[in-house]
Formats: sequence, structure tokens, C-alpha cells
Amino acid sequence: MPRFLMSLAARFPLAILHAMGALLGWAIYGLSPTYRRHLRDNLAAAGYRDGATRRAAIAGAGRLVAELPAVWLRPRAELVRRVDGIEHIDAARAAGKGIVFFTPHLGCFEIAGQCVADLFPITVLYRPPKHAWLQRILDEVRGRGNMRTARAEFSGVRELLEALARKEAVGILPDQVPGVGEGKWVEFFGRSAYTMTLGVRLAARPGCACLLAFGERLAAGAGYVIHFRPLPAAVPGESELRRLNRALEELIRERPGQYLWGYNRYKTPSGARQPG
Repeated sequence: MPRFLMSLAARFPLAILHAMGALLGWAIYGLSPTYRRHLRDNLAAAGYRDGATRRAAIAGAGRLVAELPAVWLRPRAELVRRVDGIEHIDAARAAGKGIVFFTPHLGCFEIAGQCVADLFPITVLYRPPKHAWLQRILDEVRGRGNMRTARAEFSGVRELLEALARKEAVGILPDQVPGVGEGKWVEFFGRSAYTMTLGVRLAARPGCACLLAFGERLAAGAGYVIHFRPLPAAVPGESELRRLNRALEELIRERPGQYLWGYNRYKTPSGARQPG
């Protein structure tokens, strides 16, 4: 039944899915005090206290969910309006490098990885969902063509290394809170955030390139623009993790209303010590 409903929803115009998603976003915001607090606090910490950005973020979170049937099941050509920065991918591949794509919780991050898979193989690190029916759907839609998935565990890391050794691509959500021992406390929008180290370790390997990827959601259900770009130059004395977080901050500030501000980015993983 869930698969049938997903297929049915995928037939709706993207504008309708986004309109329903906006309602869903407001419903979640109204029903969950914890989510509401996280969203408001994270926006304020980043300097966004205006109502327009907050309203866009509330609606955007719902659109992220509602658009998934279309993103997973419809041809990419029906959804993607433009791809910017493809020359960075071409240059890395021409140099014989594997590519580490950092895709934050910004816009439609699902479609960015699928666009890469249209070009060449990519292995995406993910955490399995709690519901078995959703896992079955993910296995089907993410297992098509050039996209592979790797669980966020030791075996998954090995799969990422093997993909890079084959000069393929890997995809990581760099602003996802890792487990204890898998990250370090690094500044993110002025607050200390437990930040995963895996991505920068992979990107630092010989023969690897590193790119940011962002699926910008266009207004009125017009589709998406996919952006690929390199990280900004490092600041003297800056750690690679802080450089990555600064790159994410700059990217998010381009479309702050499309970031998932309600995600509990600043939580302390079980067993981790707060910075001194």
C-alpha cells in the first residue's frame, strides 16, 4: 500500500505537492513544541529573526517531504531545470579523481545525488529509517542505475573507500550529527556543533576532489536548479572541519528559507562530552 500511494502522489504536479507540503510543514510546526523551539532557536543563532525566513523554513520542511514521491519516481528531465557548475565535475573526472560531494540539509538534497548518478556511479552514506516499508522503498528507488547506498557504519565506510578507489563519487550529509567518537565540536553559525570528521578525511585522501552540491527548489513548483561548486579557500589557521562548516554557512545563506532549521543540529550525542 505505501508503494502504491507513493506512485499515486508522484503523478501530481510538483506545484500541488509543494502546496500540500507547505500545509504539512505548518501542521508539524504547530503540533510539536520541541520542533518549533529548535527551528526558532537555530534561526535566531544564525541571525534570522525575521518572519519571512521563518515562514519559508516552516513551509520548506514540509515541501521536502511532499516532493519525495516525484523526486524518487519521476524522470529527472521533468524536474531539473538547470545544472550549474558541471565543469567542476568534468575537471575532477578528467584528472582521474574520485569526488566527495557534501550535500547539506538544504533545498531538495535528494535530487542532487540522483543528478550525479545520471552521470556516473555514486555511493551515498545514509542512516536506515525506522520503518521497514520505507526501507523497502528506499532500496528500490535509490538502487536504480548508478546510485548505491551505504549504511552509516563500518561496512558503509568501507564501501565509500572502495568507490573512491574506483574514481567514482560518494555523497555525505555533512551537517548530520554523527555518533560519539565520529565527530568533533566545531563552530557552526556561531554555536558549537558536533561535526562529523568522515567527510573531510575522505576528501583529504590522495586522488580525491571535494564539491558542494545543492538542489535549489524553485518557486511555484517550477522544478529545481542543481548547483555544484568547490569549497571556498581555507582561512589561515582554520581547520578543515571549520572550513567545511563555513562553506555550508555561506551556501545556506544564499537560500536560508530552504534550510532544515528544525533539525536538532546542536544536540549532544549519547556519550559525547560537551566542549570545555
